[in-house]
Amino acid sequence: MTTLTGFAALYRDRETLSLRTRLFFTFGAVAALHLAAVVLLLVGTTGGAEPLALGLVVTAYVAGVKHSYDWDHIAAIDNSTRKFVAQRKDPVSVGFAFSLGHSSVVVLAGMLVVLGVTVIGQFMEDGTAGNKILGLIGSGVAGLFLLIMGLFNGSAFIRAAQLYREVQAGGEVQPEDLETKGFVARLLAKPLAKVERPRNIYVIGFLFGLGFDTATTIGLLVITTTASLAGVSPLALMALPLAFTAAMTLCDSANGVVMMKMYASAIHDPQRKLGFNAVITGISAVSALFISVITLGGFLNEAFGLEDPLTSWLGGIDLGDAGLILVALLLSAWGFSAWRPRQGKNPRWISEISNSM
Repeated sequence: MTTLTGFAALYRDRETLSLRTRLFFTFGAVAALHLAAVVLLLVGTTGGAEPLALGLVVTAYVAGVKHSYDWDHIAAIDNSTRKFVAQRKDPVSVGFAFSLGHSSVVVLAGMLVVLGVTVIGQFMEDGTAGNKILGLIGSGVAGLFLLIMGLFNGSAFIRAAQLYREVQAGGEVQPEDLETKGFVARLLAKPLAKVERPRNIYVIGFLFGLGFDTATTIGLLVITTTASLAGVSPLALMALPLAFTAAMTLCDSANGVVMMKMYASAIHDPQRKLGFNAVITGISAVSALFISVITLGGFLNEAFGLEDPLTSWLGGIDLGDAGLILVALLLSAWGFSAWRPRQGKNPRWISEISNSM
C-alpha cells in the first residue's frame, strides 16, 4: 500500500521530476510491456505449441514496428510535441501516450477474440456497419486533429519565416517574438485547450485506433483468431497484442523524444532558432495538413457514399510506409543544422536573446 501511495505521489508531482527521471519512467513502462509479453508467451507455451506461438509473437512485434511509422502516427506525435515544446514543456511521453492509446484498441480487440466474442468479426470485415462506424470515428478524429495541429503549427511556421527574413535584413528579434501568435493561434486556442499535457494525447491515440482499416491491425487480429482455432493457449494469444503494443510504444516513444530534442534545439537554442525552427515546423505543418486532407477526403467519401473521382482517390491512398519519408526529412534537417559550421561571433540579437533566457 505504501508503495502504491508513493507511486501515486510521484505521478501527481511528475512535472517537477527531472527530465532524466521522466525518461526513465517512460521507457521503464515500455520495458514492462516487453516483459509482460515475454512472460505471457513463456507461461502460455508450457504445454506445447512453442514454435507456432513464438513465430506469431515475432510477427506481431514486427507489425507493431511497421505500424508505428504510419504517416498519421508520425504527424500526430511530431505536431503535438512541437506544441508542447513551444510552451516551454519537456513532453517526454507524447509518443508513449499516443501509442498506448492507439494500441489499447488492439489489446481490447485481441481480448475479445481470445474470449471468443464473435462480434469483433463485424468490426474487422470490410463493408459491415460496425467496421464503417468505427472507421468513420477514427478517420474523422484523425483528420480534424491533424487539421487543427497543422493550422496551428502552420501559423507558427509563417511567423518564424517572417522573423527569419527580418533578421536576414538586419532586424532585431525579442524573445517574446518567438512565441506562436496571430489570428490562427487565437482561433485554435479553444479547440486545443484540452490538449495541455502529454497524457491528453492518450485519448487522441485511442480514437485514432478505432478505425479497423489498417492492414497491420486487421492482420494481427486475423492472426490471433487463426491461432485461437489452432489451439494456442489464451495466455500465449494475449502475448500477440501485447507484443504489438510493446513494439509500437518503443518506436513511438523514441520518435517523441527525438522530436522533443529537435524542436527544443530549434526553439531554445538562439544560434539555430529561427531558420531551423522555420524549416522543421514547416515540414511538420505541411505533413499534418497533407494527411488531414487525405483522411477527411476519405471520411467524406465513406460517410456520404460519394463516387466522385477526387474523394474516391483520396480514400484509396495508403500512407502506411510514407512515415519513413517524413522521419528522414526531419532527421536530415536536424543533421544538416548540426553539421553546418558556425562561423564568426553571434550577432547582437542572438546574444541579447541568449542573455534573456
